[in-house]
Amino acid sequence: MRAGLSLQAVSTIEALPAAAWNALVGDAYPFLRHEFLHALEASGAASVRTGWVPRHLSLWRGGDLVGVMPCYHKYHSFGEYVFDWAWADAWERAGGHYYPKAVTAIPFTPAPGPRLALASGVDPFVARELLASAWEDRELSSWHLLFAEDEELDAWQASHPTLLERHSVQFQWQDAGYGDFEGFLAALTSKRRKEIRRERRIVADQGLQLRRLVGQQIDHEALANFYRCYQITYLERGRQGYLSLEFFERLLATMPEALVLIQARLAGRAVAAALCLQGRHTLYGRYWGSEVEADCLHFEACYYQGIEHCLAQGLRRFDPGTQGEHKLARGFAPRRLRSLHHIADPRLRDAVARFCDEERRYITAYRRRVSQSLPFKRT
Repeated sequence: MRAGLSLQAVSTIEALPAAAWNALVGDAYPFLRHEFLHALEASGAASVRTGWVPRHLSLWRGGDLVGVMPCYHKYHSFGEYVFDWAWADAWERAGGHYYPKAVTAIPFTPAPGPRLALASGVDPFVARELLASAWEDRELSSWHLLFAEDEELDAWQASHPTLLERHSVQFQWQDAGYGDFEGFLAALTSKRRKEIRRERRIVADQGLQLRRLVGQQIDHEALANFYRCYQITYLERGRQGYLSLEFFERLLATMPEALVLIQARLAGRAVAAALCLQGRHTLYGRYWGSEVEADCLHFEACYYQGIEHCLAQGLRRFDPGTQGEHKLARGFAPRRLRSLHHIADPRLRDAVARFCDEERRYITAYRRRVSQSLPFKRT
């Protein structure tokens, strides 16, 4: 116990009081809410069976919950989106055991946001020292902090300089005071402005109609239609989606105000959908599926409708998900993301450090290069 704080690790989010958890994490970032994490566990998406073993870390002062950080023990690297398969393979070939490892992340959710939430009056340095003691489990090869915010990453590095830093890139849209979608288009070059208008006309000319449903406007039929399309799109790639209909039904039941469903209809029937979550300042595009092949529909449903929603609701940022240089031409700029990694064995740590240094130089050059392809007018 340090400064009156004690650390507890729990094997299910349900063991921690929902109201106290949510009072710490707030509502700005939906994926850290108790309801979201509970939906993952209760639906079986994050479980021993799937290799996401909950081991959430909590800080207590007496009987009061004063700090929380999601954590999982992992037996693979699926669903993380900061890929360390090569590290695991190299270590296993050398005779080591890479799994289990510990991961602080939101399963299947590569959306930057807070990972540690503390009550006022809790010393952040003392809290991180207590949390770091969880790394000392000899069964764990490593601990990985994924998609945390820069301020949080900086604080961890200041207190634990041996943490290795890794860089990656996502493409995100930010409102620069556009006002509405026409204002956004006006900021683009003439060529790109015409191309986006052409893509939107193509969607309309195919008889497709788009509508946005928010919160209680999403009924069970609309959700079931979305899920059918979601699974069809995964099956076309030869696999199933990580998430079940039960997971999405739980979100609709417990946090509907965070859901935005963009639905495409043809002849009065839903044929494609994109399900987003929204926080206080950001729209997060997460899940997509379609049962039809339609030109430019993905661009309309997953990008343009999201931008329109942000502008209509005063949301400053649109995070549409990972990967995709095609987002550049639609106004999504490359954003540097960082992750931190504690590697217990010094031999593996040295090899990973060299890898991260080389990768960081590549990522820096890549961001500089692709930024030149953004379609905004030069000033």
